[in-house]
Amino acid sequence: MIRARFAPSPTGYLHIGSARTFIFNWLYVRKHGGALVLRIDDTDIERNTEASLNSIYEGLNWLNLGWDEFYRQSERLELHRKLAFGLLAKGLAYRDFMPAATDLEDRPHGQGPWLCNPEMRALSQSASDARAAAGEPFAVRFRVHREPSREISFCDEVYGPQSKMTADIEDFALLRSNAMPTYHLSSCADDIDLGITHIIRGQDHLANTFKHVLLFEAAGAPLPSFAHLPLLIAPDGAKLSKRKHGPVVSVVTYRDNGFLSLAYINFLCLLGWSSKDNREQMTLAELQSAFGFEGVHRSNAVVNFSDADPIDPKALWLNSQHLRSMPVTALAPLVRRVLEDHGLRPYGDDVFFDRVVDTIRTRFSTLLDFPTKGRAYFADDFHIEKQALDKLDAPGARELLRALADRLQADPDFTESSVEAQLRKLAEERGVKAGVLINASRAALTGQPVGPSAFAVFICIGRERTIARLRKV
Repeated sequence: MIRARFAPSPTGYLHIGSARTFIFNWLYVRKHGGALVLRIDDTDIERNTEASLNSIYEGLNWLNLGWDEFYRQSERLELHRKLAFGLLAKGLAYRDFMPAATDLEDRPHGQGPWLCNPEMRALSQSASDARAAAGEPFAVRFRVHREPSREISFCDEVYGPQSKMTADIEDFALLRSNAMPTYHLSSCADDIDLGITHIIRGQDHLANTFKHVLLFEAAGAPLPSFAHLPLLIAPDGAKLSKRKHGPVVSVVTYRDNGFLSLAYINFLCLLGWSSKDNREQMTLAELQSAFGFEGVHRSNAVVNFSDADPIDPKALWLNSQHLRSMPVTALAPLVRRVLEDHGLRPYGDDVFFDRVVDTIRTRFSTLLDFPTKGRAYFADDFHIEKQALDKLDAPGARELLRALADRLQADPDFTESSVEAQLRKLAEERGVKAGVLINASRAALTGQPVGPSAFAVFICIGRERTIARLRKV
């Protein structure tokens, strides 16, 4: 069975790129009947925060896709150390007693890239054991095979065949001098123990994969399939960064701007992937059916935003499409919740409310449009726009609206067709164009010069409120 994992580090909120990685993992395992593991990679004690962890959960819960198993790396440290010391016992790793920390491989060196500590690498097992027994602190490094150098290769599901010579791979750290595992060790130890068959992650981990192949080989574990995803970049070509770009790259920024989780998932999927038929708007089932690594692009994907607006226009368009096409029974509870968050109480019963939502959603782009642009449908205190006020101020318009209110009061049906008949009859009797009444009534009822079908607006406002607003002008 296919087993994949999503392994975020709790060092900040859920990044848009991390969310896309989670979604691609989810789509792949669901398409193939597999299992998805959520593993919190929280061994970096100095950088981990509970607030970051809660933010990750918050973002994932909003996406509402779920997972099958859950683990925290901090609860599995003995497993990681067991692998490190097992490799040490087999001579596939060595202790490094040099006072420098485990980041030697990341520091600049005048004679080219750092590869190993020759003195420590050559230290005999007995001498190493003796120094460790005496309490001397040490790091544990993987002993990369050097003479003769051999080729490490794998085929990435996205980027194709990859290879590197061991002569170009440093003796990377497995354990720090405080006995805490490094990312390489903990990640591979958990992937082996949890039986992960497919590792789907960002392209920035592609270079790490050669080290991970060495670890899988040394542990005698089957090599998983690797699929690395293109990075997400800003409009200026810079990698999207929490530090540089702030809330622009946070999943909850979109949630807080009134996005539907499905629309956001759809948007993220189109960043670096496309279906065979190049469809854009898709349901979750359609995304699941269409997803495959053959559709993942190798070039980085641009997220468009500006200093003034953190929202990608493509994301906004997709959200408007989903808002208009999703079943109203699924949309109505979301609208009800956002209205209540804004202190508004829906009018009428559920059937009436669903009809209102279904009618007015055609002109909205986000959930936040309902309590703002659509406020008149849920509250009596609403702003009248200048263009709408001009319609109300047309000669005789206000008196005509009060006359229309009297006729609607006596209308036994109060349906779209009966309201239209009453309005047109009044206009004919008074010798005015029906448009004068239509435009003025829309302005009086909603405060807006345009909107849904004029006669549907009457029904959405409701008989009592319609009559009261027409008489109040």
